[in-house]
Amino acid sequence: MEYSESASAEREQTQVNAASRKPRILLAASGSVAAIKFGNLCHCFSEWAEVRAVATRASLHFIDRAALPKGVVLYTDEDEWSSWNKIGDSVLHIELRRWADIMVIAPLSANTLGKIAGGLCDNLLTCIVRAWDYNKPLFVAPAMNTFMWNNPFTERHLMSIDELGISLIPPVTKRLACGDYGNGAMAEPSLIYSTVRLFVESKIQQGGSSNVH
Repeated sequence: MEYSESASAEREQTQVNAASRKPRILLAASGSVAAIKFGNLCHCFSEWAEVRAVATRASLHFIDRAALPKGVVLYTDEDEWSSWNKIGDSVLHIELRRWADIMVIAPLSANTLGKIAGGLCDNLLTCIVRAWDYNKPLFVAPAMNTFMWNNPFTERHLMSIDELGISLIPPVTKRLACGDYGNGAMAEPSLIYSTVRLFVESKIQQGGSSNVH
């Protein structure tokens, strides 16, 4: 009961705050070659929204930190407990969950999709998802090889995250980084941005404010 009341109070405060400011978008990247577009994705959102970013260890192989917009903080697994020393100190994955109005995982790798579908939380990104308040939107844009996308496990995992209320921005068909041609490429950053912005603006029209809940 205490948890339920606390979560409800947190949502109400976030809704009040959201009515008078830019949307707060938490962008996250997992370990796919498509993470080379993460800087572009951050730029797409940063002029319209407040942006914070999260990257898994594998995604850092592809992300050019210098390409991120100035002012966008990139959090990694190493940051998760670096500022925590004792009971009462803030926990990063909880603080980011509280801060964000919307979370967008792009790219979402096959591995991270499987983790989320199974409820695993072994890094900063998946801990945020496990702690997420599903009254707030969460979008994912998968990126993987065509055979990985067509694997029966992928269908099961997509069904599981759909039941959670996670919104899918489907991959597209093109020549993939591995050389194969087929479905599995991440949607372009501009499409991811326009999808989320259209969602927010439709909520504003329905509710008369920038409240996205």
